[in-house]
Amino acid sequence: MLSLSKKTGYGLIAMTHLATLGEGEVASAREIAERYGMPAALVMNILKELAAGGFVQSTRGAHGGYRLAREAEAITLGQLIGVLDRPIELAECLRDHSVEGEITCKVRGRCPIVDPINRVQRRLIDFLGSVSLSELVRPGVELPEEEGAAACL
Repeated sequence: MLSLSKKTGYGLIAMTHLATLGEGEVASAREIAERYGMPAALVMNILKELAAGGFVQSTRGAHGGYRLAREAEAITLGQLIGVLDRPIELAECLRDHSVEGEITCKVRGRCPIVDPINRVQRRLIDFLGSVSLSELVRPGVELPEEEGAAACL
């Protein structure tokens, strides 16, 4: 089943929280964790990864914390998933094996679904790249639709 990892889910919660802060405000990892009932150590690690990825900035000190490093409109769901989790792959055979070596799929050369699944994966990646963090924050905002069908996450 295709689903977000717990790490990515917590990261999205933290990012949506930071996106709702006012100008100049920051939130600590502990604050975010307590507000949403998440493990503080995991939230701290996630925010460090997001900082390393250029999505959040940290401020040290007694009144320190985290804030978005760029506008919420400029951050996509696809980017966040990419920094917090491994790349999206609907099937093992679609993984980039150039680094790993040998392809493990025994039927790849004669598989009737490799191309259609590859197209579905590409559309999913494109869709996730089109959904901004600001769309996740604003209640009632309709997400982009794909060929007339409601696009739900």
